[in-house]
Amino acid sequence: MIESTLSELESRAAASIDAAATPDSLETARVEFLGRKGALASIGKDMGKLPPEQRAVVGKMLNAVKQSLESQFDSKKAAFDKAALDSRLAAEWLDVTRPAPGVRPGSLHPLTLIQRELEDYFTSLGFAVVDGPEVETEWHNFDALNIPATHPARDAQDTFWVEGGHVLRTHTSPVQVRAMEKFGAPLRIIAPGRVFRNEEVDASHEHTFYQLEGMMIDRDVSIAHMLYFMKGLLEAIFSREVTVRLRPGFFPFVEPGFELDIQCLICGGPGCPVCKQSGWVELLPCGLVHPNVLRAGGIDPDQWNGFAFGLGLTRLVMMRYAIDDIRHLASGDLRFLRQF
Repeated sequence: MIESTLSELESRAAASIDAAATPDSLETARVEFLGRKGALASIGKDMGKLPPEQRAVVGKMLNAVKQSLESQFDSKKAAFDKAALDSRLAAEWLDVTRPAPGVRPGSLHPLTLIQRELEDYFTSLGFAVVDGPEVETEWHNFDALNIPATHPARDAQDTFWVEGGHVLRTHTSPVQVRAMEKFGAPLRIIAPGRVFRNEEVDASHEHTFYQLEGMMIDRDVSIAHMLYFMKGLLEAIFSREVTVRLRPGFFPFVEPGFELDIQCLICGGPGCPVCKQSGWVELLPCGLVHPNVLRAGGIDPDQWNGFAFGLGLTRLVMMRYAIDDIRHLASGDLRFLRQF
């Protein structure tokens, strides 16, 4: 009777659901047995023809069969959904740790950033930006700067000598001589560029580094003019007050000469490898241009005078960005360079 009909229907429906090989065939089985016009629904419509005492038993059995088939259907459908999702994920999988395709956007080296800032600052004050050869003559690199062959200052620069009496320039000061020869006086120039010295490489020394030389030649130039420009330079670069000290210093191409030091911005004064544990970093050697240098550039020191300074661009970059090892700047490590 109806109980056996339900049992048979449950067996056929379970077999049909289990045999469904695709979501479409599973849906067909659902409509056939569990749909609004399906086999179970037809049996439910005949419940009213049963005697009251049998109606409760059949109703309970009908609900149990329906719940069992719906549970089996849901499990089968979930399996199909998971398989479809896995297939889609396998086709659309993306390794988010890999770099994006195509050319990655680049960035300027921190040395370039600082050099451009300095160029903008000095050109706004009427200075010209000039350049010169990195392989220099001995005369421009030394003699014209009041450093003759017998002068002990030559030994302090650990020069790379090349054939023909030329050198890899040890500073950008030779550009000042070339500018005086070419333009004469009055003159306002800065000369940024790469220089070379046979240094033992450590956290604060490299054999290749960058400097920026500056020179102003006019009538009645004083130390006060020099200090004005140096103070403005530091304020422009650091955008805040910095602690500096001015002390006497010897440089053959200036007289008098000074060392303008800045308190180390890496350690703040206690001492670290960058400042050689002193708390101070030599940043701005400067002074009034020596008369012999003016004469070497073709300028009469009785009519003109001026000041000159040499700024360590590499050290300035380290102070600006709190870089504790100069070797990072030439490492080529993109993880470092992409920070700027």
